[in-house]
Amino acid sequence: MDSVVTARWVRIAIVAGALVLVTATGLLAYHWYYRPTTLRVAVGSLDGEAGRIVSAIASRLAATNASVRLNVVETSSAVEAASAFSSGKTELAVVRADVGDLSQAQAVIVVAQAVALLIASPGSSISDIADLKRTVVGVIGEDTNRALVRALSDEYDLSRAGVTFKDLPLSEARRAFESKQVRAVLIVVPLAGKYLAPLRALFHGNAKTPVIVPIESAGAIAEKARAYESFDVPKGTFRGSPPVPDEDLTTLKVSFYLVAKKSLDDDLVSSLTQALMNARRDLLGELPILSQVTSPNTDPDAYIPVHAGAAAFYNGTQLSFLDKWGNAIFLVPMIFGGLVSVLAAAWKFLRPGELLTHEQALDSLYALGSRIRITESDAELSDIEREIDRVLQAQRAMERAGEESALDVTTLNVAAHRLQSLIHDRRTLLALEPGSKVRIKRAEAI
Repeated sequence: MDSVVTARWVRIAIVAGALVLVTATGLLAYHWYYRPTTLRVAVGSLDGEAGRIVSAIASRLAATNASVRLNVVETSSAVEAASAFSSGKTELAVVRADVGDLSQAQAVIVVAQAVALLIASPGSSISDIADLKRTVVGVIGEDTNRALVRALSDEYDLSRAGVTFKDLPLSEARRAFESKQVRAVLIVVPLAGKYLAPLRALFHGNAKTPVIVPIESAGAIAEKARAYESFDVPKGTFRGSPPVPDEDLTTLKVSFYLVAKKSLDDDLVSSLTQALMNARRDLLGELPILSQVTSPNTDPDAYIPVHAGAAAFYNGTQLSFLDKWGNAIFLVPMIFGGLVSVLAAAWKFLRPGELLTHEQALDSLYALGSRIRITESDAELSDIEREIDRVLQAQRAMERAGEESALDVTTLNVAAHRLQSLIHDRRTLLALEPGSKVRIKRAEAI
């Protein structure tokens, strides 16, 4: 009887445990699926502006509860940012296409496009790169622009022409011009007011117009060094009146990319790309430079290939929730149902006895009545009595536990009385038979 009650509480505990387990699993799955992923991004520039822009984007992603967040790792230059990325310290980086080891880099967005400006001092007779013979050219950020200097030197054979390139901080450029330490300055900047203003300040108050030297062989250089593109600077970009340049001017352009590791999950990069484009839209009024943010070249032969996740966003081929998880949603219930069936079968196998419903209990009692009438020995009658006791005990335990399927007390008493009468009558008949073991035992007892 106690074992029946214990088994019932064990079943209740198992069902409750299963409900808790399923609920906890669902909550964990929800938390796992919607948890934000934080990626480290290396960024660096000479004036620190790139870091401020990326930090503003990172703050926007956090404010909008984007599924991807950015942890900004600031470095001193684009060279350091590329080095941090290639060494595995970060998963993302803002890099310039001609700087560092980008063999593991795949493009996510184009952050900005910068142009090479070769500026000669006001009133200079220099109008072509060939006129730079035996002069000193100051390079703003020489470490970052080393590849560009090499491309120009190779194309125009500047080493033989005696041209010397010298690292020059922007803050010292004006003094270097005035003291004749340099005849020209090479700088690579986006064509935006924020970046052109410091260049205009170099010649503020000078009555003479600065000279921007064209790079006429930009197309040939771009064919050899694919990080660069030929670009025409629009008339009047540097100064409006008088216009500088006075005509569209050919030079080189190089792009800044946000790149990601090839190994990053496609869905993650796709979500990142979407979040970045949303942040661009929201911050455009505050940061006009973000107008230069655009999609990278998605052609297979692009210089920096686009990441498959970013390409899915740009091409509109992102997988929906059902596309990604449809098979799991279909298969998990089937697998879970199969496991439940196996567990139920195991539980049924391991249970010491099966509790009968009231219909089954009555049927078993009726069957015992038929067995009693044909029984030929007292031992069999004793076995039947024990079976009756087990059925009655189980039904009484079910009644105490409040189960609706239990037989009521009256029915139990009637059934027990009837079966006991049948057993008594059968024993009497067996005792009257000649040679009956029951009769012999009684005689021996007397």
